[in-house]
Amino acid sequence: MASPTTTHRPFRTLREARTALVGLSAVFLFEMMSNTVLNVALPTIGRELDAPTIALQWVTNGYSVVFGGLMLVFGVLADRLGRRRVMIAGLVLLGAASLATAAVTSTGALVAVRAVMGLAAAMTTPGTMAMAFRLFDDEGLRVRAITLISTVGMVGLAIGPTVGGLVLSFAPWQVLLLVNVPIVLLAIAGIRRGVPPDDPAGLHRAPADLPGGVLGTAAIVLTLVAPTLFVDSGARSWTPWAALAGAVLAGTLFVVRERTVPHPLLDLSLVARPKVSGGLAYKAAAGLANAGLAYLVTLQLQLDWGWPPALASLGMLPQVVVLIAGGPFVHRFVERVGIDRAAWMSAGSVVAGLAVYTVSGNLGYPWVALALVLVAAGMRVVGAAAGVNVLNGLPADRTSTGAALIDTAAEVTAATGVAVAGTVLAALFTGNITAGHWTTHQTHRFHEAATVSATLLTLASAALLAWAIRRTRTPPE
Repeated sequence: MASPTTTHRPFRTLREARTALVGLSAVFLFEMMSNTVLNVALPTIGRELDAPTIALQWVTNGYSVVFGGLMLVFGVLADRLGRRRVMIAGLVLLGAASLATAAVTSTGALVAVRAVMGLAAAMTTPGTMAMAFRLFDDEGLRVRAITLISTVGMVGLAIGPTVGGLVLSFAPWQVLLLVNVPIVLLAIAGIRRGVPPDDPAGLHRAPADLPGGVLGTAAIVLTLVAPTLFVDSGARSWTPWAALAGAVLAGTLFVVRERTVPHPLLDLSLVARPKVSGGLAYKAAAGLANAGLAYLVTLQLQLDWGWPPALASLGMLPQVVVLIAGGPFVHRFVERVGIDRAAWMSAGSVVAGLAVYTVSGNLGYPWVALALVLVAAGMRVVGAAAGVNVLNGLPADRTSTGAALIDTAAEVTAATGVAVAGTVLAALFTGNITAGHWTTHQTHRFHEAATVSATLLTLASAALLAWAIRRTRTPPE
């Protein structure tokens, strides 16, 4: 296994790399908290800015679409310009956008600020895994470092809504975004002091394919926008289908271009390597199943069973506990079964959780809790295991590109999971699903729609899992 190409020797322990890991953990903390901490404030924002529902939706979606659409481009640029340099530039931009929140007086301005934050996240997020990977040359240390960073992020994801609610009880909603500023300062300090500068010899020197970048970004952005349009406008509207057709067209043109230009933005022959394609498929299978389950369970607890939001949040507690408490066990599990088996077993656990919900979700909460635990246990491992697999399969000068591919696969499949569930519900459920006080017929239709959509997502994620297992068992050429 090749050592990271830097001017400094690789770190031999996590303790040696603690300053760098603090900085990288702060970056991932921002990414995980960025949406959840603000969601709880959306009603308050709507009242203060007199914002319609669709505008509030884009406060969240504006960040997600820009973030998901530009990750691949900035991952490629980081491998050319320097991972540390692009990371710090993104953090500075994030700090500036967060400070600009104090001057926001309209929904449009807030959506613009969130979009800039999405741009900053696209510049910083792929570098988090890539830098953690390159700090060490030992696979076990790489897994432990990525697990440590993801644990910090999972804590942020879990406590985000609670922190947001507490802050809103005594401070204006703008504080929820201004809190990014100290996180940014901590991240910049940790990365500048702890992460060695990129060695020019370790950077990818081929020219960047800008037209390919435009096509790739368009394909990803339209793929991320389409689910929202399906859920909002319904499958009978032409707009979601137009977005989906545009995504397919842009994606096809992107593949054709990348196969024909001398210096492609994304070398598809590298993506086709067994470790890379298999690792991405593991991540995609887990992301698809997890997003579908989270969406369906949220609707079931609050709308079908009538649980108030506070009780529904407690209903998700088994998943939160496993996500947070499972961190110390990830390295031991991977060390015991091996990185390849850990990848397919963890992705399989996520798919199994969705399968349990598909078959038994209507039989009572214990079955829902079991599904949540299986999914959380798998998600806790698959990120590190599949991620290390992908980065191991790439040249040393493409690690940021690989990390961007992993994050993009997660974003796109999560959006697809929500789109499938939302579209099936829109097609089968009669009336306003959020109105509450359903009739017996509406309850039956919801159960039918949940079963159909969960079955489709289980079959799709299981197919991705089976293909990934077969792919990673194929000997490399």
